[in-house]
Amino acid sequence: MRNVFGMLLLSVLFACGEKQRTAVDESQFASYWYQNKAEINVYALDQVRYGEIRKGEAVMIFVTEDFSTKKQVKLDNPQRSPSDARKVLKLNKTREFQTGVYPYNTMLSVFTPVYEELNSPKVVASVTEWCGQSFTQMNWRNSNYNVQQFSYFESEGDQDLKINAQSEDELWNLIRLNPDLIEEGISRLIPGLVYQRFSHVKLQVENASISKTSVNASVEEVQVEYQDLSRKLSIRYQKSFPHEILSWEESEVSSAGDTLVTKAIRKKKQMLDYWNLNSKSDEELAKSLSL
Repeated sequence: MRNVFGMLLLSVLFACGEKQRTAVDESQFASYWYQNKAEINVYALDQVRYGEIRKGEAVMIFVTEDFSTKKQVKLDNPQRSPSDARKVLKLNKTREFQTGVYPYNTMLSVFTPVYEELNSPKVVASVTEWCGQSFTQMNWRNSNYNVQQFSYFESEGDQDLKINAQSEDELWNLIRLNPDLIEEGISRLIPGLVYQRFSHVKLQVENASISKTSVNASVEEVQVEYQDLSRKLSIRYQKSFPHEILSWEESEVSSAGDTLVTKAIRKKKQMLDYWNLNSKSDEELAKSLSL
């Protein structure tokens, strides 16, 4: 979260010979994302579950971190090992909603390189509710995602997989870096991990059509439509940097043929060093975010 040695890190990255993201404007990016703060976004959520719409709340937290290329975890002391450090944009995305008497909680974490044109080295998702919990982690190594899946369902069990494709969950971070990084047309994608847990479809590569449209003078939308899944994802964001995500929709077709739509619309946003704001006196900040 702290840009302790930004210039040294950049010099190391360019010395490594990896292809760089020319679409990222360093001075513009640094002025916003290297303030030693995270961007907190709170959304009003209408979540489809068991064929009904559930009212809830979603939070998307974007922050930059120094990430270990070897261990694929956040570096505690990046200044001690600059050659192992990679600057990433991290997304932590949570959803909370009620299903009858019991609650659902999901969390998605995506770590995407800021300066190198590489797949996100790590994507993690968890789903917890009263029946049990499930957890999926994907680590990009040797041109594949090494996937570990854990579930309380017997049919899904504990699995180890290898998948070679881009993660749908990476698209959120690419929008924030620069929407031009998202290529339009037919792409091979790994569907969103939370969607996969909810739908219980097999985790595998799917063909999807990606398109971008202009909503109005200041807003654009990315649309992802899968060819063999009853799933469509639409993400609306600001055209101008830092490309804030304003809303999204996920639609699917039920077994009865009905189209069910999950929606989230942003209601609050703040830049905060939240990791320093953990005392009782800081609880008022949660209220200001409508949490």
